[in-house]
Amino acid sequence: MALISNGSTVFDNGSMASGFGGSMVFIKKLTASASATLSFVDGTDGVVLDGTYKEYVFTFNNMHPATNGANFQFQGNAAGGSGYNETITSTMFMANHNEGNTTTQFGYEGGYDLAQGTGFQALQSGGLIGNGNDECLSGQLTIYNPSDTTFVKHFIATTNQYSSYDYSINSYVAGYFNTTSAIDEIQFKMASGNIDAGDICLYGIA
Repeated sequence: MALISNGSTVFDNGSMASGFGGSMVFIKKLTASASATLSFVDGTDGVVLDGTYKEYVFTFNNMHPATNGANFQFQGNAAGGSGYNETITSTMFMANHNEGNTTTQFGYEGGYDLAQGTGFQALQSGGLIGNGNDECLSGQLTIYNPSDTTFVKHFIATTNQYSSYDYSINSYVAGYFNTTSAIDEIQFKMASGNIDAGDICLYGIA
């Protein structure tokens, strides 16, 4: 059965017609091994983070901290700038559930958002990531039109972590870089200690 909208076929037998939607184009994978930071810099080592795509997606796979209770975070750098210290305004909320089935929570996490801050933006909320052999964080971050020089640069992230307190914590982060300069560098790190293991992949949405 086909799905037809305004006379145009969108889906036919489970396949999307050409011209509808976008495809994820793999750009670069960075793998941590006791790494202080992982940085994606446009034009360096095959990284594309410019006007080629209007939407970029970073995926995090099993980010494992060296330090128990670490916080995974990111920041950007404007083209021609120095230091990962762009001005960010953001918001965060989360839901959690512990292994003992005794505690649940859902709510706004004001301690992890930024209000015109220049520090690194946390990608998950309380409980922090455990450094046990089976503990980690996974998720994704989307940045919209980072090369635009008219508007601010929006981002949205969703992560899930195995916390140091044996909780599953699902965090939702959104905000914007409050600059009209192009953002062409993104860096990830733990708030304390190294990234012991895990990989981050960058995709462009065509």
